[in-house]
Amino acid sequence: MKTVGIVGGIAPDSTIEYYRQIIASYRAQSKDCNYPAIIINSINLNRMIDLITANELTAVTEYVLDAIEKLARAGVDFAALASNTPHLVFDELRLRSPVPLISIVETACAEAAALGMKRVGLFGTRFTMRASFYPRVFSRAGIEIVLPDDAEQNYIHTHYMDELVNGVFLPETREGLLRIVDQLKERFSVEGIILGGTELPLILRDGAHNGIAFLDTTRIHVKGIVGELLS
Repeated sequence: MKTVGIVGGIAPDSTIEYYRQIIASYRAQSKDCNYPAIIINSINLNRMIDLITANELTAVTEYVLDAIEKLARAGVDFAALASNTPHLVFDELRLRSPVPLISIVETACAEAAALGMKRVGLFGTRFTMRASFYPRVFSRAGIEIVLPDDAEQNYIHTHYMDELVNGVFLPETREGLLRIVDQLKERFSVEGIILGGTELPLILRDGAHNGIAFLDTTRIHVKGIVGELLS
């Protein structure tokens, strides 16, 4: 049986969701209903965000790589980052990681392509929305990424960092996020919204809004992880 390593704690609530979903999906697909082998290394979200805010990406790489190396020493066969934002340095991590890594961005892209999408919106932290890693990967599949405007990005980022990563999910915040979905549909005719923050599916649980599908990156990432566990 393979063992997956999860770099978690970024943030804790979504790491718990990863754990639950990996177990449920694995048991549903395995013939014997056994439980998967999972090792979680929960790191300090505040330290990572401080480094990213200071644009200390080399230090981010070293910090996350150290977490992966600890998982490798614990005996995992492959690993995943239970968060979108640290994929800012994913390419460098993949080059230096002692174990294979499963990308949340690549799995989300494969899902969008399978659904036949050509234009999608991106929600996430400001770091994720303004970075190149989502557009770069999706462009290879011929899928365009469009962004909320600056005010909308500030709304998403502020409520994400002040509320969602702290386990606070308010109905008024949900309504505000859905208004931005409607605006992206009106302005860009998007076919879907990438929930590019692993706490976003915890507040936008319906899977779609006004005909716009939500690409739940946690669920999609888990699908790829479980596929590797069962391979």
